[in-house]
Amino acid sequence: MKVIGLTGGIGMGKSTAAAAFKRARIPVFDADATVHKLQSPGGRALKPIEAAFPGTIVNGALDRAALRAAVLGKPEALTKLERILHPMVREEERAFLARARRAAKPAAVLDIPLLFETGGRKLSFSVVVSAPRTVQVHRVRMRRKMSDKDIENVIARQMPDAEKRRRADIVVRTGLSRHYTQLAMRRIIRSVRP
Repeated sequence: MKVIGLTGGIGMGKSTAAAAFKRARIPVFDADATVHKLQSPGGRALKPIEAAFPGTIVNGALDRAALRAAVLGKPEALTKLERILHPMVREEERAFLARARRAAKPAAVLDIPLLFETGGRKLSFSVVVSAPRTVQVHRVRMRRKMSDKDIENVIARQMPDAEKRRRADIVVRTGLSRHYTQLAMRRIIRSVRP
């Protein structure tokens, strides 16, 4: 089974690329969705998060704004949060790949924003989605309720886009047009079909 790593910074078009894989019936592991599940009411990350960041769990639910305030722009706090979440996400990732192998899937996708930063995966190849900075910021502003300062903080703590492109096996430029992105994704999907 081919294991494809999909990554790119916030607002770069990972969701569009992941959707193309899903439409082609290639299973996709969504690291962000897994983190949300772990942090949802009853999720197994809640107790360790509350222990590390008191006051971030209110009535059994994560106060995302409080957690964001506790970690954004604070590298030590962010590292503490990552030490809680990353091992749990990796466990879910391994289970996902095992299910895909048992189902005899020809390929599976790991959609992981911090793919290169966290490392340690055996991939068949990596795909990085990339767009100009102005497009990136515009997309984030349109989709999320974040201030420009928060957007810049998130972008600043991610690996620079140029470095991700340098490390990638394949770069999909999502800032040109949706049509161009879809054509690029179709070429990648054809390459992994049996």
